[in-house]
Amino acid sequence: MIRFLFARIFICTFLVMLSLMSNGQVLKLEKPKAYHPAPFTHPGLLHSSADLQRMKDMVAKGIEPWKSGYEKFKQSPYSSVTWKPNASAHVERSLLTGAGKNITNLEKDVCAAYQNAIMWTITGDEAHAEATVGIINAWSDTFKIFDGTDVELGAGLNVFKMASAAEIMRSTYPKWSSAEIKKCQDMFRNVFYPPIQYFALWAHGNWDLACMKGMMSIAVFNDDHAMFDKAVDFYYKGPGNGSLLHYIVNEAGQGQESGRDQPHSMLGIGHLAEMCEIGWNQGLDMYKFSENRLLKGFEYTAQYNLGEEVSFEPYVDISGRFPASTISTNGRGNLRSIFEQIYNHYAFRVKGIGPEQYKYTKAAADKLRPEGAGFGADNAGFGTLFFSLKESLPDK
Repeated sequence: MIRFLFARIFICTFLVMLSLMSNGQVLKLEKPKAYHPAPFTHPGLLHSSADLQRMKDMVAKGIEPWKSGYEKFKQSPYSSVTWKPNASAHVERSLLTGAGKNITNLEKDVCAAYQNAIMWTITGDEAHAEATVGIINAWSDTFKIFDGTDVELGAGLNVFKMASAAEIMRSTYPKWSSAEIKKCQDMFRNVFYPPIQYFALWAHGNWDLACMKGMMSIAVFNDDHAMFDKAVDFYYKGPGNGSLLHYIVNEAGQGQESGRDQPHSMLGIGHLAEMCEIGWNQGLDMYKFSENRLLKGFEYTAQYNLGEEVSFEPYVDISGRFPASTISTNGRGNLRSIFEQIYNHYAFRVKGIGPEQYKYTKAAADKLRPEGAGFGADNAGFGTLFFSLKESLPDK
C-alpha cells in the first residue's frame, strides 16, 4: 500500500507539471484574490435560511410544485429517519480499476445525512435531526484514511453532501454540540481536503469540478476564506479542464466532455451550477461570468439530450489527453436531475434574460418535473423541491 501511494503521488505530480506546461514554460499561478468578504453567511451552501423556510412553508401549504417535489423526496430511502450509519476508518475509491473499499457505504451515508437534514427543516421532526448528526458524528469519530486511484472524485463528491448536511444542522439544531462540530471540521480538513487540494489537472473536467465544489463546501463550513478563494479562483481561471471556460469551451455551449458521453457532460455542468449557487448564497454572482457561459452550456446539453441536433467543433482539451472529433451519443436522452436550479435562477432571479435564452433548460426541467434524486452522490438532485421559486399555475 505504501509503495502504491508513493507511486501515485509521483505520477500525479508529474501529470500536474505536464498540465501546467505552456510552450516549454511552467505557468506561474498567481495567489488567488480575496473573492469573499468576511464573515460567511450560514447556512450558505446550496440552501440559505430563506430557501429552507420557503420549502417548509410551501410543503406545509400543499403548494405545487413543492408538494410534488416533496412527495418524491420523502419516498427516497435516504430520507428515512431509520437510516443507520456504516462508518469506516479507511475508504478507497478505485472505481476506474474496478476496486474500492467502503466507498459505497460513504456515498449512501452522505446522501442520507443530507436528505435527513432537509427533512428535519421541512417537518420539524427531531428524529431526522438526530439521524443526521448521528451519521456525521459516526464518520467524524471513525474516518481516518481516504485513498484510491480516483480518490479526488470520492473526496470532492462526498464531502459536498456531508458538508451540506453539516451546514444545515449547525444553523438549525443547537443540540449538535460544539465539540462534535469541531470533530466534523477536523475530518473535513484532515481527511477530505488533502485529496482535493491540488485539483485533478490530468483528468476530464468533472474531476476538477468535484474538487472545486468540495473545497468550497469545506471552506464555508470551516470558515476558511483562503480555501474558498482558491476554489473560486479556479472556477474563473484555473489551468485544468474544470475551470468554466475550459469546461464550456465555446459560445455555442459545447462541453469539454460532450465528445465523451452525455452523463459526464451533465455531471460536469451540474457541478458548475452547484458551485454557482454556493457563491450566490455567499454574495457572489458566478453564474454571470463570461456572459452567462454556464447557461449556454446548459442550453447546448439540454438541446442535444432532448433530441435536437447541435453544432460540434473538434476539440482537444487543455491537458491534450482527450481529443474529440464528434459529439457522443452515449447516454443521450437520459436527463439527469440538474435542470430546475438553472431554469429557476434565470427565469426568476435574473433580469435581462429572456425565455428564448433558457428554453431548452426549461424544457428539460419540465420533462423531469418533479426532479428525483441525483445520480448516486454526484449531484444534489430534487431540484423541484429545492430550487423552485414560483408556484405552478393550476390547469384550466
